[in-house]
Amino acid sequence: MYAEERQQAIAGLISQRGRVSVTDLADTYEVTTETVRRDLAALDRLGLIRRVHGGAVSASAITLGETGLSEREHSNAQAKDRIAAAALAYLPARGGSIALDAGTTTSRIAPLLPTDRDLTVITNSIPVAARCASQHTLQVLGGRVRGVTQAVVGDQALGTLAGLRVDVAFVGTNGLTVDHGLSTPDLDEAAVKRGLVRCANLVVVVTDSSKIGREELVSFAAADAVDVLVTDTDLDDRARTDLEAHGIEVVTA
Repeated sequence: MYAEERQQAIAGLISQRGRVSVTDLADTYEVTTETVRRDLAALDRLGLIRRVHGGAVSASAITLGETGLSEREHSNAQAKDRIAAAALAYLPARGGSIALDAGTTTSRIAPLLPTDRDLTVITNSIPVAARCASQHTLQVLGGRVRGVTQAVVGDQALGTLAGLRVDVAFVGTNGLTVDHGLSTPDLDEAAVKRGLVRCANLVVVVTDSSKIGREELVSFAAADAVDVLVTDTDLDDRARTDLEAHGIEVVTA
């Protein structure tokens, strides 16, 4: 196989899988890892892929932009509805405390919360707070509200989280890979998400499968900090195997 043919095949494989490692490519095409790295460098210069530590991801897998809440609300809406419903299985059985992160999937959990148990809801999401205020014991984290996501961020929120221990945190993410973990574009929002993960006895990540294999600017938790991932049935089998190998319980809905 000529170099150009191999590079085209590699680009197609990365587009299909979302992420591949240098060693896997070397085994697949029976070449040295040095040859693979040269191929990836060439493809990266052409803008067809993006090199990352240990391999490469598709060109669309790393983003610095951030879409608005209203736009994201309608993206993969049916999958998000199913994910939210499946996530209810991880609520404390007899009441207790939960944290609901800001996000379009986590916000779908709020109206589904049962009213026959005593739940305390901690959130940094203005939409979630509005939905839970009349039904549950509610604690809203204080701080600055980011207009693009309607999420509360800042030192006040972080200080509150540092003194909390909740039964379950339902956390959203803009990206999830084994190497980069959970990630999001904004530093301030990443800090609050990090605090939510750290204060929880059980971390349940709720996200549609389009976020799996993506890497955003800021990593806020390692993959092994996740106890459960609830996503949709379009999750790639290879990605599922990799995540489960890191101790994550993967649930598809």
